[in-house]
Amino acid sequence: MEHSINWVAVIVIGVGATAVLDSWSLLLAKVFGVPSLNFCMVGRWISLMRSGQFKHTAINKAPSQKGECAIGWFIHYVIGVIFSFTFLLVMSNDWLVSPRLIPALIFGLATVCMPFFIMQPALGLGIAASKTPRPASARVKSCVSHCVFGAGIYISSLVLLLF
Repeated sequence: MEHSINWVAVIVIGVGATAVLDSWSLLLAKVFGVPSLNFCMVGRWISLMRSGQFKHTAINKAPSQKGECAIGWFIHYVIGVIFSFTFLLVMSNDWLVSPRLIPALIFGLATVCMPFFIMQPALGLGIAASKTPRPASARVKSCVSHCVFGAGIYISSLVLLLF
């Protein structure tokens, strides 16, 4: 069986799901005062990889890098597209014809493994935010945010059906 990738769907769903996540983060920040991840720090992390530095004790104390904010936001959306690609690879194009919420939510929650075990330790925050002032709160926020990303996959897929 040949499995072709619908690249338009991958990009639309990845960007759309990431935008849903960002809307959620904005709502949390504006209404409840919950700070969002600073994507400039993600850009700093990515930028410093050029010099061979992949792990930091505290990324906010590393020297700032030119264009780090733009790089961080760009990478954030690229990761959303990569996650969308992975999801559609697993689910197949059949899912696009009849999107279902539960698989998208489960996948969204599964993606929290990336920040817990790669990004947060590399930024100096410890495994699953263990070195943050409130690790349990940070973990819950990450899990909920990644479920929101999963909901964004579903919502974006429904929007795609309109076209």
